[in-house]
Amino acid sequence: MTVKLQEVLESEKSILRNFFSLYLHELSNFTTNLDIAEDGVFHFEELDKFWEVDGLSPYFIMLDDKIIGFILLLERPFLKKSNDYGINDLFILNKYKGKGLAVQAVRKLFEDKPGQYFVMQVVENKRAVAFWKKVYNGLNIETQERQDLIDDELFLIQTFKV
Repeated sequence: MTVKLQEVLESEKSILRNFFSLYLHELSNFTTNLDIAEDGVFHFEELDKFWEVDGLSPYFIMLDDKIIGFILLLERPFLKKSNDYGINDLFILNKYKGKGLAVQAVRKLFEDKPGQYFVMQVVENKRAVAFWKKVYNGLNIETQERQDLIDDELFLIQTFKV
């Protein structure tokens, strides 16, 4: 099973919107900042900006020709500080979790875009925290880690170079 990353085209926005709703539903287990809308969907209001602002780069995670998730990569010129890249969001469908596919996607991203990274997880999202620790250990990446309060939510933030 080979994983690849495919840049999300603006014409595929509705597909990404559907995946983002699933992602936000999952994330709502760990934060009080997310609620379902009256129409029964979790909305990400900033989605349109992905194609309006340079440096907000969404990628589908593909398995063969099937979309199984996405990564939202922050890069320059959106990022102006010491990091070249930030992984803001990573989501993979439940059916594909635990098979090493998300790790393959991250490895592919790091191979394609080496540089200084940061990654953030909500502290309460123990599965995400464990996933990223597994990635760092498996790829022999040394990180600097800190906690920060963002929008009244406690986050773990790791910085590292690949």
